[in-house]
Amino acid sequence: MTTIKQNDFIDSVADALQYISYYHPLDYIQALGRAYEAEQSLPAKDAIAQILSNSRLCAEGKRPLCQDTGIVVAFVQIGMQVKWDAQLTVEQMVNEGVRRAYTLPENKLRASIVSDPAGKRGNTKDNTPAVVHVSMVAGDKVEISIAAKGGGSENKAKLAMLNPNDSIVDWILEVVPKMGAGWCPPGMLGIGIGGSAEKAMLLAKESLMAPIDIHELQARGANNRIEELRLEIFEKVNALGIGAQGLGGLATVLDVKILDYPTHAASLPVAIIPNCAATRHVHFALDGSGPAQLTPPNLNDWPQVQWAPSSAALRVDLDSVTKDSIQAWQPGQTLLLSGKLLTGRDAAHKRIATMMAKGEPLPVDFTNRFIYYVGPVDAVADEAVGPAGPTTATRMDGFTEMMLGPVGLLGMVGKAERGDETIALIAKHRSVYLTAVGGAAYLVSKAIKKAEVLAFADLGMEAIYEFTVEDMPVTVAVDSHGESVHQTGPALWKEKIAQQAIQLHVK
Repeated sequence: MTTIKQNDFIDSVADALQYISYYHPLDYIQALGRAYEAEQSLPAKDAIAQILSNSRLCAEGKRPLCQDTGIVVAFVQIGMQVKWDAQLTVEQMVNEGVRRAYTLPENKLRASIVSDPAGKRGNTKDNTPAVVHVSMVAGDKVEISIAAKGGGSENKAKLAMLNPNDSIVDWILEVVPKMGAGWCPPGMLGIGIGGSAEKAMLLAKESLMAPIDIHELQARGANNRIEELRLEIFEKVNALGIGAQGLGGLATVLDVKILDYPTHAASLPVAIIPNCAATRHVHFALDGSGPAQLTPPNLNDWPQVQWAPSSAALRVDLDSVTKDSIQAWQPGQTLLLSGKLLTGRDAAHKRIATMMAKGEPLPVDFTNRFIYYVGPVDAVADEAVGPAGPTTATRMDGFTEMMLGPVGLLGMVGKAERGDETIALIAKHRSVYLTAVGGAAYLVSKAIKKAEVLAFADLGMEAIYEFTVEDMPVTVAVDSHGESVHQTGPALWKEKIAQQAIQLHVK
């Protein structure tokens, strides 16, 4: 009989969440290194370089890989012979671990969880509660797989109740392009097949806890139908040409994981959940000897990639840029922004809309300014701001006419694609949309030299900040004529892959 102490469990969860906030799983980072070497698309290769460089910076500085430090998901397997020395339930212990991890002063993590999700959506302030799945298994240990899942990838999850004779592969190839790039590829696809609707989703989530091994599977070949599906989906999804950050390229997914379960004769539930470039998960076991010991990875095992801005990049002074000057910016062009940059996300935009509807004056003058869609991590030590990567921009699509029209905004900086109607509005107002790299939040934050809250301080990370930036790297994603690299890039690389029969996997 093994006895698990309450504090050992809580400390292990807290330590694990801190650990995964700044250490990528080594299998992921090495797979990304292989993708970097093989990538032929220059914009995608640059994006991967930023992600790799960000990963090393985070490991060295022990700061979050992404500003979205995620919703905590814990799979807890309890051996039937385990005895507890605890006053709290398993769920309560997990939540106490989350609370301690996310409020640690040395490495503040962003509190992203809101309660009353269909109502007031008030921030719980400590990222609790976690989502906890408990199962009883044979043995005398407690095994925990714990992950932090960002909203950008979670929001792309899909479930379909297919007919038994429907093609799983065809459905996935239909769904993945519709996900857009807000889930920050290259990452992983988790697929659950069978069971019931909720079981399929759970299988998809759990599958993502497994290490990347597609290259080993390619080398030895498939032994069963699930492995055949993994290989087929991997090849065909990458052949779509979506590429890193949706810019077009060879590497969209680094692995495809599948778990299945028996299902009803009339059913074929299939779920898909992506893991983003900020893949964060770890597995550990408790045997009664104390808290889990998580060994830091060796930084020598990281790919030797150090991003630096291209000499061809255009330096832009945000304090003097004009509508006329942005007309010359080209789709796919790299810019280095310096000067004053405003921020704002969903909640701030909604409040602006409410104030305008009431005829109230706005607290910030947006005229001829750029806004960055970001919800940053709080600063520690001498930081101006914590990791501050971009937010999925489509969430702000509904506010675009208001912001570019009566509010007077000049341009926007975000992550991934914009919708067709928004692209038309950008062209109408002769504006531009720029992207920063999702999965490079700490690297991006190094360009922010000062951060000041100008309005809506009560919204926390959703407040309107004014950043002073220096050489912040961005890409022209939609130019003033409405050409979008998230449309042209994948289309180009899909054609190239088809015509040239480019080998997508790394052997």
